[in-house]
Amino acid sequence: MKVENPPEENLTRWMDFVLLDFADAPRLQWFLFILFLVIYIIILLGNGTIFLLTKVDPNLQTPMYIFLGNFSFLETCYVSATLPRMLANLWTQRRTISLVACAAQMCCVLILGATECFLLAVMAYDRYMAICNPLHYPLVMTYKFCVQLVAGSWVSGIPVQIGQTYQIFSLPFCSSNRINHFFCDIPPILSLACGDILVNQMMVYIVAVLFVMVPFLLILVSYGKIISTILKLPSATGRAKAFSTCSSHLVVVVLFFGSGIITYLRPKTKDSGGTDKVLSLFYTILTPLFNPLIYSLRNKDVIMALRKLLCK
Repeated sequence: MKVENPPEENLTRWMDFVLLDFADAPRLQWFLFILFLVIYIIILLGNGTIFLLTKVDPNLQTPMYIFLGNFSFLETCYVSATLPRMLANLWTQRRTISLVACAAQMCCVLILGATECFLLAVMAYDRYMAICNPLHYPLVMTYKFCVQLVAGSWVSGIPVQIGQTYQIFSLPFCSSNRINHFFCDIPPILSLACGDILVNQMMVYIVAVLFVMVPFLLILVSYGKIISTILKLPSATGRAKAFSTCSSHLVVVVLFFGSGIITYLRPKTKDSGGTDKVLSLFYTILTPLFNPLIYSLRNKDVIMALRKLLCK
């Protein structure tokens, strides 16, 4: 997609942007502020509680809960990269954000998003080993190996996402500085850029395939083998228990990857800004919100650990 550059005398290089978020609904500003504030508090309390339980309860020191604790901490970081600024914008009605702050926010969201993709794939691998290779599970999923998997998930996306953010913000932004979104995401930022953005668009697709589609396919392969193994179990009780341990993770995978894949890999149109905004709510806010509910309501170990903590 090649955009003709404006004449040099009319060229304006913006040094700040305006996040429109929900400016098209002025009567709902206070309602939205209270709604998202309550959601943010629930996310912090819910994910913070799961993270705390996995650290203090001896029964939750297994690989599955090591990954779950890290995932809850990640969700807290992920939502904190976007929601506080959106709340500030709704409170003050000042929606400007500097170019540097916008780039920093995008970089954080991309790095944390890549980490979530890898961590969900690691959690699927953990379930695969536990169900399909139970005898080798203690030998393979040692504490050291779990820490290495978690560390790899956190750091793998950092250099690529920093490079992608630098590449995007090296473009001239001269057509407008109004971002039709509630945070600095790639699609709305690229729509404001001048000049030839074909290379940038290709990089977005390549990175999305590497950091979204590849982990998603690994998860599908893991669950294909898991389901095949479960169906071969002779006991109906055993099948139900095995499905129960995987269903929570599958719900989170569908929510996060489904909205992320549609947002970054579907063809863009002039009217896709509103759709991207709605889809972004799923992977930036709803997944962190539902994560504690999904894992705590369906997990007896977490409920028992919470009861012990409350009793103390």
